[in-house]
Amino acid sequence: MSRTLERLLQPVPPNNGMQRTALDDTREVTMITPQLQEQIAAARAYEDLFVPALFRQWAPLLAKVAYVVPGKRVLDVACGTGILARELAAQVGTSGTVAGLDLMPGMVEVAKQIAPNIEWKQGTAEELPFPDQSFDVVVSQFGLMFFPDRTKSLREMLRVLSPRGHLAVAVWDSLDNIPAIAAEVVLLERVAGRAAADALRAPFVLGNKADLERLGRDAGISAPTVNTHTGTARFPSIRSLVEADLRGWLPVMGVMLEEETIQRVLGEADRELRAYVDGSGRTVFQISAHVLSGSRS
Repeated sequence: MSRTLERLLQPVPPNNGMQRTALDDTREVTMITPQLQEQIAAARAYEDLFVPALFRQWAPLLAKVAYVVPGKRVLDVACGTGILARELAAQVGTSGTVAGLDLMPGMVEVAKQIAPNIEWKQGTAEELPFPDQSFDVVVSQFGLMFFPDRTKSLREMLRVLSPRGHLAVAVWDSLDNIPAIAAEVVLLERVAGRAAADALRAPFVLGNKADLERLGRDAGISAPTVNTHTGTARFPSIRSLVEADLRGWLPVMGVMLEEETIQRVLGEADRELRAYVDGSGRTVFQISAHVLSGSRS
């Protein structure tokens, strides 16, 4: 197993592991607890594996859809380790500003380490810690599916958006249009059961374009539009893709598999997903996403 994958598969505790202490009675610093160290290790592995395999390619698209140009004030909601925010910072230049927010403290800490020039905050999409009309652009890349209250989160994004600002939110397309992941879901359901398969289905629950547009309209987006775009997923191997899901993603969703079951899935994955292996042994497949965009009503 690669060191990147080993870091990805570190368990993430239910609490955020962050403590703060006074320094010179004027400012605060973060104490890195063992729990937060584990989250940071997982976030670094996420940056090493999933960002190049899946997420980096969508950042320029979101910047274009949201009309990000020099001088704009931009917020990235559910920023992860900050790949989208870093792209946006390059677009707005020194005359603009970028802020990123994520629920997971480990993600935020790694984002700070990579790009300390960006404003990073830990918090929830349902209660954004920013004043009204603070930003010209608000974006979110593959986070809306997991927000407990999606309508409230979109309304919060609109609240902090300026009257002439732009909103762009990316979500994954339906599994019906992503055969490689659909095949992995079928494999999981057959070998590991319905709960495991449903955990892997979760990121694709907003794949219906009409439902996504309706969600945007109900939240108050003016003339919401939904456009579909196609990208390419590139993982080092079938095992790196499937094992990261089995040991990393499923436990996050509350599904813990026995080691015997994990090994059975991995053993059958080489056969079930071999159609997606290229000449160099990498797992490569098309993956599509919807982008919901609009402005304040």
